[in-house]
Amino acid sequence: MEVAKLIWKSWNEGKKLDSLSERMKPNSRKEAYKIQEQIEIISENKKLGWKIAATSKDGQNHIGVSGPLAGRIFKDKAKIPNSNLILGSNQMAVAEPEFAFKIGTEIKPNKSYYKVKEVMELVETLHLAIELPDSRFNNFSSVGELSLIADNACADQFVFSKPVDMDWKDIDFSNHKVSISNSKFAHQGIGSNVLGDPKIALTWLVNELSQNNILLEKDMIVSTGTCSKPIPVVTGDIVTANFGELGEISLNLK
Repeated sequence: MEVAKLIWKSWNEGKKLDSLSERMKPNSRKEAYKIQEQIEIISENKKLGWKIAATSKDGQNHIGVSGPLAGRIFKDKAKIPNSNLILGSNQMAVAEPEFAFKIGTEIKPNKSYYKVKEVMELVETLHLAIELPDSRFNNFSSVGELSLIADNACADQFVFSKPVDMDWKDIDFSNHKVSISNSKFAHQGIGSNVLGDPKIALTWLVNELSQNNILLEKDMIVSTGTCSKPIPVVTGDIVTANFGELGEISLNLK
């Protein structure tokens, strides 16, 4: 609980940590996810869902990890499109376009691994998302993946659309183009940047929670990771993510 209190205090006050002491560092992924759970309790935030960090090689290199990490999305950190978001002390200062899926039924931990097809059968709705990630560590690229999991996998603010109002289940997400832009930058990406396919990323998240004995509750939204290179953002920006035929969403940074 001591580590969770330290990280939440840093997050809540907008202050950065250099690192965790050797005594405070988690020794396993299970311990690191337990710290996340304690942050959720301490913060008194309701969990809206889960995010996946580092689903691409560029993302993994950016934060110095060897593979994806899961983090909690808190309800008070999620907004609807065209909302005003405060960048504040966010030192990453980037925006990322992401596909998100709402889970229609609880998924219990299982000794065997869930497959993509069976996971997608449990998805209720598709949502468009923009993530504004951040870390509570000054040197987030060097603290290591267990500390970053404890830091809630660099989760901070999100914007989620309403459910996509079209038949999306036969879409080839791996080849679906996505772009994100503001007045100075525009990056285009593709669904295959997300572990090969956002559906594969969602399945990774389900299995990551399952193997760490974490229940994925009904109605949780899972944001599957950035489809493009993140764009730098500053206060005053209007950020727009375009998902082609699926629509577009924007946010305002105040």
